[in-house]
Amino acid sequence: MGLPYRLVVRPAMRFIDSERAHGLSVRALSTFVENRGAQKLVSSIYRTPSLPITVFGRLFRHPLGLAAGFDKSAKALGAWPALGFSWLEYGGVTRFPQEGNPKPRMFRSDTDSALINRMGFNNPGAQSIRETLTARRTAGRWPHTPVAANIGRSKTVDNARAPADYAETFNLLYDHADIFVLNVSSPNTPGLRELQEDSHIRDVVRACTAIRERRSGLKPILLKFSPDLEPDVLLSCAGAALSAGIDGFVATNTTIGRPPPSNTRSRRILAEQGGLSGRPLHSKSIEMIGELYDAVGDKVPIVGCGGIESGETAWNAITNGASLLQLYSAMVFQGPSVVGRATRGIKKRLAADGFTDLQEAVGYSRT
Repeated sequence: MGLPYRLVVRPAMRFIDSERAHGLSVRALSTFVENRGAQKLVSSIYRTPSLPITVFGRLFRHPLGLAAGFDKSAKALGAWPALGFSWLEYGGVTRFPQEGNPKPRMFRSDTDSALINRMGFNNPGAQSIRETLTARRTAGRWPHTPVAANIGRSKTVDNARAPADYAETFNLLYDHADIFVLNVSSPNTPGLRELQEDSHIRDVVRACTAIRERRSGLKPILLKFSPDLEPDVLLSCAGAALSAGIDGFVATNTTIGRPPPSNTRSRRILAEQGGLSGRPLHSKSIEMIGELYDAVGDKVPIVGCGGIESGETAWNAITNGASLLQLYSAMVFQGPSVVGRATRGIKKRLAADGFTDLQEAVGYSRT
């Protein structure tokens, strides 16, 4: 199925605005792949091998999941396991509905295999998404894989009130996710990245852990970092988060950095404001995964996100310290067959390097 995507779907998408193409894709998945017959058919096409690993006390069939941003409003949750993902993350979700930034706000650089977006947490708000997810559960259409929710700060809320804003969204979605990711690092909400400071981090994490204690739950809470942080700031924030009860980290969010342009069109796209994801982000992501693993890898798991597009890039993230992985941009440039290719690539490397268990490989290159 990878060949038809590259020869037919992807060339056709070049003539459509990036955000519209994305919306069409999610809409198609949410209608076609939501019935059980279609899910079985799609699952038979996009099979992925079993590479079990236990993280956050949960068993994952393999480490590769869908990153936040693809299914912002949680409309297509049933489609992602059928496409081979072992887990998924919806959102970002904010407490209040947001239209996001003015359009156009999503751009593709095909020659760089990079996306740039300045979406601005566009979503219908936590209450609306909760109603959507409640209806899904009631209808018996909840995925049989771990589900994560990505939570962002509302644009109308300043950083002084951010802890309460995150906590309210966390509380509203508490019954509708297995894992929660606190997004304090998107470059597309003014002032959001300023939360990546020790006291802010502690306040946001504590506000959410207080809700968790009140709900008598054990659901993991993760913190998602910017790849543009200096190492000393990163490790200081990580320490503050750990002291407040964080359960893991996601490395990384999108970057405001840019690679050298590969041609004239690339130069024009890369000049757009917003966060960059895809292939050029991989080296930054690996560097941050390694820094976090060296400092706190014996305390909490790390989710590797950024430029995961093959077995080799996935293996790179795992051996530098990532227990779980996520991809987004590779779905745009390669189609859903990338999930199977990447997981099969991991399995081949496990065998070739003499590992009997995936957990053995986590952080191996750091030792």
